Amino acid sequence: MAVAAILDSQLSLVFDMGLDENGKAKTKRKNYNNVKTSATPDQLLQAAQAIVSLQTETLLYVERNDTNQITA
Repeated sequence: MAVAAILDSQLSLVFDMGLDENGKAKTKRKNYNNVKTSATPDQLLQAAQAIVSLQTETLLYVERNDTNQITA
């Protein structure tokens, strides 16, 4: 049976940057590395809200990107 272990975790905040000249939505992504792999979704949301309070752009969504190692 395969086992997955989280090696690294990253928090990504995606902001609304309006529309481009063709009317397509533009976004801006800010990534924060070295997030504790044991952090819960609630803890990540609290951290994201604290960061967003310092920004002028509107937050669209928050992502967590994990790097896993899969072994047999």
